[in-house]
Amino acid sequence: MTTGDNAYVLAIRKWGKLISEPIAIGDSTLWIPDHELELLALEGLRGVDVRLPQRTRAKLVRQKICEALGYPIPKSFPRTRPRFIGQNFDSFVQLRDNLQVWNAEILPSQRYLILRASEDGAITSARVIGGAALALMDKTGTLTQKYQASVTPGEARCELVVAEDTANLKPLLSRSEVNCFLRIPTEEPVAGELCSIQALFRTLSPLVGRSFEDAGHGQERVRGGALHELVCQEMGYPTFSDNGQLPDILDQLLEVKLQLARTIDLGLVCPDSQLPLSDTALAGVQKIRHCDLRYAVFCGTSYRKRVTLTHLFLTTGEAFFSKFKRFEGKVVNRKIQIPLPKNFFDQRKTR
Repeated sequence: MTTGDNAYVLAIRKWGKLISEPIAIGDSTLWIPDHELELLALEGLRGVDVRLPQRTRAKLVRQKICEALGYPIPKSFPRTRPRFIGQNFDSFVQLRDNLQVWNAEILPSQRYLILRASEDGAITSARVIGGAALALMDKTGTLTQKYQASVTPGEARCELVVAEDTANLKPLLSRSEVNCFLRIPTEEPVAGELCSIQALFRTLSPLVGRSFEDAGHGQERVRGGALHELVCQEMGYPTFSDNGQLPDILDQLLEVKLQLARTIDLGLVCPDSQLPLSDTALAGVQKIRHCDLRYAVFCGTSYRKRVTLTHLFLTTGEAFFSKFKRFEGKVVNRKIQIPLPKNFFDQRKTR
């Protein structure tokens, strides 16, 4: 029996309401039981490639789910909790085992449709789990805070957002050309051996137009690492090193970002924060603040397994938000992170 012949799908289609229309939980005609919901969602997404930017993927998946369940596809999906009010569930596509629930608590009374995607972008499994059971998998009970912003590239391929470094950093800049060949990217910076932001801009601008191998969707860290290594080469470092800490190139107080989508993930500290950067001090006295860091934001495109750099924006943390918009007017997003058990999808098989 196909999804179109399913009794629940036929009843919902005949009813004609949107997924945002509430119905009674357990309604014998319109309420889709967990196992049926799994089967319908899996069938509706069969053959759909979900290797897309997160927002595009989320919208496509929601549309396909509505279609599979017999609901009309709305012009837009209102930001409700849950998104699928009529069937009381939210959907998640998992390329990895780390489930992330953004800006919301896990509700015991809500259902969660979790879809597994393979490396080739195909949905292979689906499971519906109640909020009470899902919450038991959250071992920390904590929320991770993450600052975000958005970027909109314009006609200028390279832009120096601010012409000078922060007043705090200026006295520590080199008065001549800095030779990185004898240095290591992750070493502590040295007073008098820091490139100015103008010098960094001249060095990094030629990278626009360059390309490198694309590790694929879901491999953002690998992609970012490839760009980081390319930047180190362009700056003249003899070796590449990355300790996973902010900033990427501590030696020059430079953070490197790769953007294949509009949203910029900024981590746990806001770029314009005046808090000190750990214990980093130059000349044994001058404390370096987060807002003193330089941010190289590269925009790019992915085509035929190659990432091509299309734009460069270079700014200080202090001037960061003069160019980039804070994410949807919010200062911070929060997420719950839940590692799914290895046998999560095997506990309720969907064929």
